[in-house]
Amino acid sequence: MSPPLNKLLARLGRLGTAFLLLLVLYVALSFFAPGHGLTLLVALAMYVTGFLFGLQLMRRNVKRIIWRLRNRLIVAYLFIAFVPIVLIAILVAIGGYILVGQVAVYLVTSALDRRTSALNDVAHLLAATPADKRQNTMHDVVPYLQSLFPNVELLIRDDGTYHHPEGSSLTSPPVQWKNDSGLIIKDAHLHSWAHVTHEATEVTIIAPITGDLLAELAPGIGEVSLVSFDPSSAAPRSQRTRKTPRLPGPASSFDINVNGTMPLYFRYWEAPERQNPWLLLVRTRPSLVLGMVFTQVNWAQGVLAIFLLVAGLLLLVWVVSFIMGVSLTRTITRAVHNLYEGTQRVKGGDFSHRIAVEGNDQLAELGRSFNGMTENLERLIVVEKEQERLKSEIEIAREVQSQLFPRAAPAMKTLELTGVCHPARMVSGDYYDFMRLGEANLALAVGDVAGKGISAALLMATIQSAMRAQLTAGMPVHAVAASGSADGKANAAFSAADLVSQLNKQVYANTSPEKYATFYFGLYDDDSRMLTYTNAGHLPPILMRDGQAERLEVTGTVVGAFPFAVYEEKKVELRRGDLLVAFTDGIVEPENEYGEAYGEDRLIDLLARYGHRESKEIIARVMETVEQWTGTSELFDDMTIVVARSV
Repeated sequence: MSPPLNKLLARLGRLGTAFLLLLVLYVALSFFAPGHGLTLLVALAMYVTGFLFGLQLMRRNVKRIIWRLRNRLIVAYLFIAFVPIVLIAILVAIGGYILVGQVAVYLVTSALDRRTSALNDVAHLLAATPADKRQNTMHDVVPYLQSLFPNVELLIRDDGTYHHPEGSSLTSPPVQWKNDSGLIIKDAHLHSWAHVTHEATEVTIIAPITGDLLAELAPGIGEVSLVSFDPSSAAPRSQRTRKTPRLPGPASSFDINVNGTMPLYFRYWEAPERQNPWLLLVRTRPSLVLGMVFTQVNWAQGVLAIFLLVAGLLLLVWVVSFIMGVSLTRTITRAVHNLYEGTQRVKGGDFSHRIAVEGNDQLAELGRSFNGMTENLERLIVVEKEQERLKSEIEIAREVQSQLFPRAAPAMKTLELTGVCHPARMVSGDYYDFMRLGEANLALAVGDVAGKGISAALLMATIQSAMRAQLTAGMPVHAVAASGSADGKANAAFSAADLVSQLNKQVYANTSPEKYATFYFGLYDDDSRMLTYTNAGHLPPILMRDGQAERLEVTGTVVGAFPFAVYEEKKVELRRGDLLVAFTDGIVEPENEYGEAYGEDRLIDLLARYGHRESKEIIARVMETVEQWTGTSELFDDMTIVVARSV
């Protein structure tokens, strides 16, 4: 098969293909073998398959049709407004049709009942009239009966027998009959009758129901007929008016033909217990029924015109409402469509797109919110790009800062040094450093710059460079250490207090007033095991000796805050087995969920338990314990710790 045909069959599916083949086969069989059994069978299969295929197409396309909100709202509006109105209109039409038909039937049957009741009244009158006066009474009532039933027959039996008209063959009914009146079948014909027995007098009146009589029951109502339900009945199957009146033309487009029906039950002359159902049919129009009900045709037409006018006005109101509903729907869907297009533009990366906003309703507010959102997104994208740039620069700064920390501690004969700094952010404001001075001397420093982030890291780098510059330049000392020399001569040394004092002046002169740092600086003599230090406002380092903790006191204020601050220096001898731990506030100030700080006491307890372990393990224990204390791995401050073990 050709590709287009394959594509068509693929779109139709199996059910559609089967329907198409059955349609082609049915057309061919209808042409060559019309009326054949196979043709009928194929037609039935085609109709069933077509119905199922139609359901499949509807189910397949409904979702596609109502995908757009506008179509969905219109369909919902049709179901909510149009379908109920159609159903009500259908119900009203059916009810009106039934009502008109039943009113027409009622007019005919009530006329027939009145005439039958008149027969019964006359029969009672004649039966109750004395014999000597009966002749005069009959003379008065016979014309009345003939006006009701042209072919009426009368039988009176008392001492004698009287027939009307003369020569009538009417006989008395079977003995089973008592006083009765109604509809009866006699000699295979339909009759209306009355039978009354009063003392010794028996009166029977019977009148045939003919087509002419049916036409006279409700003149101008339309066509009236009787049809039997019983196929075994000996009576004629139908009774119609001989001269069927032609229905007049419709008064309007709504003046349609209406058929009214009602069952009538006829009993048999010979067997009163039997009944034969007949159906009274009346074919009429609404205008004819209204004319009968309102007696005047002009008034009936006026009522019908008023009804049609009101119906037209209601229809007009509904049409206007429908148009307004569609207009409101378009307003809603236009706003939603604009939002959809806006989201697609934003999805494509166009954050500068703005949708048109009209009015002050909720939809307009939604549009303004969308525009505000895209404006914020556009601004956030700019901010995000700037943050990405800053992150890149901070990453570079972090790599540069990582080079500032000592890669390894200098190897000393009597001292092992280990230091770690964990920044809370990508860069740190904490500082630690080791620098060897000659063969037997070492400088170590721990600092904590106020603040965090880039500014703190820059100040930290400034302090480090200033300190290293001073150490490298070999600033002369004002205090001379003479301990530990083998030959008894004094060894030149650096002054910790003077170095910190000079550093304070440089930081104060080159930074803003609010910038400062705590700083601990120490000079260690490997030969004498003497540590000379100056503590400029830093947390006192902890010296663990024989399981006891000693804090190395503060000897001056922070650096960078006051230009003429005075700093002192202290000395402490580190004995074999001593453990000196210097740290920043990121170690002891983190709080748990109850707001309780970790504190130096817990740090001392931990050092007492694990002080005999390796320095790296001690640092790992400290970091782990602080993290468990806070309950989170996120750092709230830079964490720096330096461990010096005397060996």
